[in-house]
Amino acid sequence: MLVRDFDYLLPPERIAQQPLEDRAASRLLQFDRASGALQDSLFRSFPEMLQPSDLLVVNDTRVLPARLFARRVGIHAQPVSPRNPSAREHLQRRVEVMLTAQHAPLEWSALVRPGRKLPVGERLMFSSHEASEEENSAPLLTAEIVERGEFGERRLRFDPVSDFYAALDSLGHMPLPPYIHREDNSSDKERYQTVFATERGSVAAPTAGLHFTPEILAAIRARGVEIASLTLHVGLGTFQPVRVERLEEIHLHTERYTLPEATAQAVNRARREGRRVIAVGTTTVRTLEHCASMANGAELRAHSGETRMFIAPGYEFRVVRGLLTNFHLPQSTLLMLVCAFGGKENVLAAYNHAVAEQYRFFSYGDCMFLA
Repeated sequence: MLVRDFDYLLPPERIAQQPLEDRAASRLLQFDRASGALQDSLFRSFPEMLQPSDLLVVNDTRVLPARLFARRVGIHAQPVSPRNPSAREHLQRRVEVMLTAQHAPLEWSALVRPGRKLPVGERLMFSSHEASEEENSAPLLTAEIVERGEFGERRLRFDPVSDFYAALDSLGHMPLPPYIHREDNSSDKERYQTVFATERGSVAAPTAGLHFTPEILAAIRARGVEIASLTLHVGLGTFQPVRVERLEEIHLHTERYTLPEATAQAVNRARREGRRVIAVGTTTVRTLEHCASMANGAELRAHSGETRMFIAPGYEFRVVRGLLTNFHLPQSTLLMLVCAFGGKENVLAAYNHAVAEQYRFFSYGDCMFLA
């Protein structure tokens, strides 16, 4: 199967650039997996679409302000001097750094731009004047490039500081996806997080969760639906396009996850009792299905680990029987997962319906419920 088989036409104006003022005001497209039938609705009606016996599983990861700006401290640079402006230009060049995955307390993978001239050994200075050229601004963080990868990937080792995350909160910007053509603002710090985000570590939001409000969650519980959480920290794969032609050539980057004891037991009970497990978002789907694959037919157990699970048409789902998800990019691995769950032709027909009915697409857009 080819990557281009998962394409659809999307007018640029359908890509949501701003979140709605009210999270729950999003539109929702109901999708019947058995027939492919569609019904236009609103997210406010989502609690009524659930059965009292359902188990709803959410991803409680919290997005880091992972987009940083730095000045280079070149390993071969000459001392800064008024008589040596080229050295000054070299030292003060602005670099954009997107942290993508943590490997140790102070060691991170990152996407760096521009990356061609940033070798191993280069040092970067991050200060509160990250967008300026002020050489006297004291850096809050400093790091060294310790490994070089492809497509602008680097591994950074930060120098020890008293509170790394406090410095990151002071310096960092919310990592809005590249299809949102604006700079982040103060409202994004709250709106690009789910209301149940507690475990920091992601560099992108699990966007299906962005529609929930405390009132919606209360309505779901009042209906008798059980709610459980797990953690998957969204990483580099969110930012990287598919660069191969065939699905069997796709290899995802690893992402860290945790399945808590309470959630493992809740899923095990629901499966034993024949109740539906409803996943909020593709990140939740991949975590649950990865854990079921690891269990190899046995009950799930609480643990932490890494997954690079890729789900495409032909995959047999072991756990998930319902999926709430946003609309995803053409030819993306996330769209392939949704097609695996709902059937490729029916899902692409649903996407074409959503385009025709002027739904809002991607991270700050509307959603679809497949069951």
